[in-house]
Amino acid sequence: MAWSVHPSLSVFFLMLALSSNSIGSHSHGQHDPTCAPPPPILPVRVLPSDVDPLQFALNLEHLEAEFFLFGALGSGLDAFNPELATGGPPPIGGTKANLDGVTQRAIEEFGYQEIGHLRAIKSTVGGFPRPLLDLRKENFAKLFDQAFESPLNPPFDPYANSINYMLASYVIPYEGLVGYVGANPNINGFVSKRLLAGLLGVESGQDAYIRGWLYERAEQRVDPYNHTVAEFTNRLSALRNGLAGCGTKDEGLSVPPELSAERRTSTNVLSADADSLSYGRTPAEILRTVYGTGDEHRPGGFYPNGGNGRIARGFLRGMVAEEGV
Repeated sequence: MAWSVHPSLSVFFLMLALSSNSIGSHSHGQHDPTCAPPPPILPVRVLPSDVDPLQFALNLEHLEAEFFLFGALGSGLDAFNPELATGGPPPIGGTKANLDGVTQRAIEEFGYQEIGHLRAIKSTVGGFPRPLLDLRKENFAKLFDQAFESPLNPPFDPYANSINYMLASYVIPYEGLVGYVGANPNINGFVSKRLLAGLLGVESGQDAYIRGWLYERAEQRVDPYNHTVAEFTNRLSALRNGLAGCGTKDEGLSVPPELSAERRTSTNVLSADADSLSYGRTPAEILRTVYGTGDEHRPGGFYPNGGNGRIARGFLRGMVAEEGV
C-alpha cells in the first residue's frame, strides 16, 4: 500500500528540516552574517589627522597608569610593561596608598586597564616616550591648597588612606574623559574612531566609579579637615574650571539647581551639560589644568617638563618663541 503525504505536511517537514540545519550550523559556531559590522562609510583605517589627537592622549594615559599602579601595587609601568614607557624617565614620588581591600582591587584593575590603553594607542598610531611625571604627595598637596585658596593643615597626602586617594583620583580620569569627547569630532578613520570610542567608554566608567564611591561618602568629613567629601570635589572642579577657562565644564558632587539634570536636583553623581551630555575640552584646556598653571605654554603640576607629542611640545615651542629664547 502506497503512503501519500498531504501537501501542507510536506511544507511543514521541509521547514522543520531547514530550521534544524540552521540550528545545527549555529551550534557549531559557524559564521553568522548578522554579527558582522557594516562596512565603514569612510574606508580609511587611520587618517594622518587622527594621529596627533590620539597621541596627545598618551600624556594622560601615562599619568593614570602610573598613579593607579603605584597607588594599588607600589610599582609603576616599569615593573609591568616597561617597553610601553618607550625610554621615558620614571615618575617622581609614586608610592603605594593605604587602601582598603575593595578599593585596592578596583584601583589595581584601573592600572591594568591603563596599560591596555597605552598599548592600544601606541600600536594604532604610534607614540612617544613617557613624559616626566610628578606623583609626589607634596605636588598633590600644592594642588589641593590651590583648590582651597589656602594651605591645608596638615598638607594633603593622597596616599594616606582610601578617601584621600579617591579624592586625588577624582582629579585624573575626568581629564581623559573630556579630552576624548573634545577630540571626537576630529577623528575620522574607522579604526581610529573605534579606538577612541573604546577608550572613552572605559575612562567614563573609571570616572563614574570614582564619583560614585565619593558620592556615597559626600557628607563625610575628610579627617582632619573641616570639609566634607562633597566640598573637596566642588573645590577641585572649580579650580579646574578656573585653570582651563572656557566656562563650566567640570562639576562637583553638589551643584545649584541650574546646573543639575533637568534643573530638578542638587545632587550630581555625573558631570554633564544641560542636555546631560559629557563636556569636552581641547588639548590647550587640558594642559592648562594638568600643568596647574592655567597656561598651556607653561609646564608644571603633574608634568614638570611638559607633555610630549606634537601638540604638547608645539605649545612649549610657542612659549620659547614668545620669550625670544
